[in-house]
Amino acid sequence: MTESPSFPVLLPVYRRVDLVFTHGEGCFLFDSDGRKYLDFASGIAVDALGHAHPQLVAALTEQAKKLWHVSNLFRIAELERLAERLVAHSFADTVFVCNSGAEAVEACIKMVRRYFWHRGEPHRYRIVTFEGSFHGRTLATISAAGAKKLTEGFEPLLDGFDQVPFLDRSALERAISPQTAAIMIEPVQGEGGVRPAPPEFLRELRALCDRFGLLLVYDEVQCGMGRTGRLFAHEWAGAPPDIMALAKGLGGGFPIGACLATARAAAGMTPGSHGSTFGGNPLACAVANAVLDAMLAPGFLEGVAARGRELRAGLEELRRRWPQVLADVRGLGLMLGIRPVEDATRFAARLREHGLLSVPAGDNVVRLLPPLIVGREEVELGLSILEDVCREAAR
Repeated sequence: MTESPSFPVLLPVYRRVDLVFTHGEGCFLFDSDGRKYLDFASGIAVDALGHAHPQLVAALTEQAKKLWHVSNLFRIAELERLAERLVAHSFADTVFVCNSGAEAVEACIKMVRRYFWHRGEPHRYRIVTFEGSFHGRTLATISAAGAKKLTEGFEPLLDGFDQVPFLDRSALERAISPQTAAIMIEPVQGEGGVRPAPPEFLRELRALCDRFGLLLVYDEVQCGMGRTGRLFAHEWAGAPPDIMALAKGLGGGFPIGACLATARAAAGMTPGSHGSTFGGNPLACAVANAVLDAMLAPGFLEGVAARGRELRAGLEELRRRWPQVLADVRGLGLMLGIRPVEDATRFAARLREHGLLSVPAGDNVVRLLPPLIVGREEVELGLSILEDVCREAAR
């Protein structure tokens, strides 16, 4: 009997940084050596209220003592409360709750197809998406994004998606055919390099969908839930969708996702057409309701927008002082990106060595995604670390 070759106990699909964090507090993380880091990664825009937020800890602890799981065979009080609140504060009439962003986008895609099937137009199933997008890691969501780095080795892909260049109105109109059912876009591309769609472009998409009878789908998994200074990023444009995916910040670190829709768009979704074993479980919904308690409190979102302006102004000043190091600053609210002249991954490593956590993205961008509770002192500390790294990189 031959020995099997050694293989990592964790499937090697991540390039993990050699750091183990033991605990966090607010905007800071602490590693196993006791070193303190300013967290401007937020678990890739997930830890919206920072680490060990007392409201979230209390909500999870209290719910854990009562009920973890009963399944969607029965009514779930916390789930119903969450759905009612999301509807009350959005364009939507109805909500499906799941466990992740990819699941939320899957629900959006299925809802689009089911809508036209319900109308007696099953030939309309194609969705126009944009280059540079990221919608998840399932076969459907990588097919929607279409980028080779996501799809290589996973062919044949799911049919039904037509990618066009980001913000290219002419290419978008050319892609619309009698088979087109919807347009799907991230109001701010995250993995694609922190690229916001201008408000006027989102308004044009809304008008285009109305003109051709298409559904407009927003993927706000990363840019939603207060990240831009509004509860939802599309609110800056005043261009509501028909269907929207949420996750990440919705649970403040606890896995949860949601698909929001108008009654019209969801008309084809009937009992048995979709489901989730764990989706909407009492633990996740208790935490998500606590997140909403914080985000809907008076002044919270205004504070996010103010901190975003302060951080953006500081980054622009750094770019002005260090043009040989920083080529661009972009983003909205507390979803910001800097494009260094050197490799973004290397620049993120420099920041980490100086105690600031960030997230590399496409287009050679480093994402800065602080917890939404970040204060002026933490913003100033982050800018100070960035200044030190720019000075070092310039040398």
